[in-house]
Amino acid sequence: MLDHLKANNRRWAARKVSADPGFFQRLVGQQAPDYLWIGCSDSRVPANEIVDLDPGELFVHRNVANLAPPQDANYLSVLQFAVDVLKVKHILVVGHYGCGGVAAAIDGRRRGLVDHWLHPIRELNREFRCELVEIGEERKRLDRLIELNVIRQVRNVASDVFVQDAWARGQPLSVHGWVYSIENGLVTDLEVTVRTPEDAIRLEETNVPNGRPRGGDAP
Repeated sequence: MLDHLKANNRRWAARKVSADPGFFQRLVGQQAPDYLWIGCSDSRVPANEIVDLDPGELFVHRNVANLAPPQDANYLSVLQFAVDVLKVKHILVVGHYGCGGVAAAIDGRRRGLVDHWLHPIRELNREFRCELVEIGEERKRLDRLIELNVIRQVRNVASDVFVQDAWARGQPLSVHGWVYSIENGLVTDLEVTVRTPEDAIRLEETNVPNGRPRGGDAP
């Protein structure tokens, strides 16, 4: 079983060694990535490939709908390790247009445990109901909710004690919000980057960035 995957692995390893004989030997040493990627589990959104980085260059945490909930021990463990041990310089919260998790949060169907996980998105949908109902096209309305979800997760990350403590001790650390388009392979920067506690306060006060919904447009 899965012989094709094992064969793929051997071909991939051989290609890596052929292009760079010392590639795997370098990976044996301690990883030292500059980036933490918090993204969706969707199989169409491969973190390393999207930003064209090799193994060892990107620390990755993925879950359904790229959430960063302050009560989730799994996410918090990754965040603390990335900030306190790996000393990453950038945290990328990356959603994607057409996210099935965000759509599932608001379609009214019951799916079980995942409904509890997606509850913050339902709350976000209610919070921004007035803005969202003004968007006539259903797809663009969903795209905007996907953007709002990324922004909210940036706020969650920036307000966490591990990030706040890193800033307090002078550690350079930025939190960014991006959305990836499966249709064209491009990322859109939502321009909500947080670099200091003051930036985090401003984002909290403004709640959303300036501008109207991008709705899946390329940057």
